[in-house]
Amino acid sequence: MMTDLDTFRTDTRAWLEANCPPEMRKPVRSEADVCWGGRRFEPSCPEQKQWLDTMATRGWTVPDWPKAYGGGGLSPAETKVLREEMKAIGARSPLNSFGISMLGPALLKYGTENQKLDHLPKIARGEIRWCQGYSEPNAGSDLASLATSAEDGGDHYVVNGQKVWTSYADKADWIFCLVRTDKSSKQGGISFVLFDMDSPGVSTRPILLISGYSPFCETFFDDVKVPKANRIHDENKGWDVAKYLLGHEREMISGMGLGEGKDLLVAGALATIGTDEQGRLADPLLRAQIAQFQVRAKAFAAMSERFIDELKAGRAHPAQPSMMKYYGTELNKDRHELQMAGGGSDALEWESDASRTGALPRAWLRTKANSIEGGTSEIQLNIIAKRILDLPA
Repeated sequence: MMTDLDTFRTDTRAWLEANCPPEMRKPVRSEADVCWGGRRFEPSCPEQKQWLDTMATRGWTVPDWPKAYGGGGLSPAETKVLREEMKAIGARSPLNSFGISMLGPALLKYGTENQKLDHLPKIARGEIRWCQGYSEPNAGSDLASLATSAEDGGDHYVVNGQKVWTSYADKADWIFCLVRTDKSSKQGGISFVLFDMDSPGVSTRPILLISGYSPFCETFFDDVKVPKANRIHDENKGWDVAKYLLGHEREMISGMGLGEGKDLLVAGALATIGTDEQGRLADPLLRAQIAQFQVRAKAFAAMSERFIDELKAGRAHPAQPSMMKYYGTELNKDRHELQMAGGGSDALEWESDASRTGALPRAWLRTKANSIEGGTSEIQLNIIAKRILDLPA
């Protein structure tokens, strides 16, 4: 006898088969294949926009959000089924968004009803692209030392200061930003505000990385007026919002440990090194390293499923995102190291069409930032030691 969840799976499978364009079932080849949405979004092909609109109309860009805010209203079990069925046909994510992975959960917990109705449906439809204003030149791991100020202007704040490592700030429409509204208290003087990146006084400057590409920017605020209606939670209570959001950011970053690459890992090594008389990868040492990596990746995937289930059920340990972020980023770095090892000297090629302008080495170099962004690995290990292992400080 079919259960309600079995029926949902059958219906979902049929709907995806009928509505997911063939082009959106192909592996992501470059950044252009990733849909970030936003006011300046330019689809890489008509099917990319079609897939976004189709899923957003059904509420499945954020399937577990309430329908009132643009979501699908699915239960955790149904959301898991949808994720499994999308994976089964190789369907791409219809929308990547810091609004979905970070700001949205914070708004659902701390936002007013008006703020939720104003921002969440736009996030779900991919109409606004968000960036995160946290780190500063003198406030990285010690984020509570931030100095960007927000002076009281009556019904608004006047924001002055600088943020750094602001991912995609030059492409974002709005920013969720930590500002100092009280200088007498470190963590107790921070507020969490939202504002348009087109506001007068906002400017950005990309930071060039060793990969030759740069998702990161410096972001400057010069007398930027931010309505107080855009403050999330109470004044000087932004640290509560910031910590909650960081947990979701670390969950998002940990997902790179599950990223694409296992097929490329084996195929790339086979193409360069070849096979032995038994049809195995000819290099026994690299073969063993790849096998060991695949075991670790499968274990991490199983742990991720358990963590997501516990998170949705409200049973996850508060420090679990740190554990997942640390191990997920280590896996991602190891994957790219193995891809480079398997590619030999050809993997270092930087500019030809054959290498897609050095996609492999540039991606490998980009992973060097994984252990820094979203909280350094050292910070995550300290949190794990203190909060999970109960080791002395």
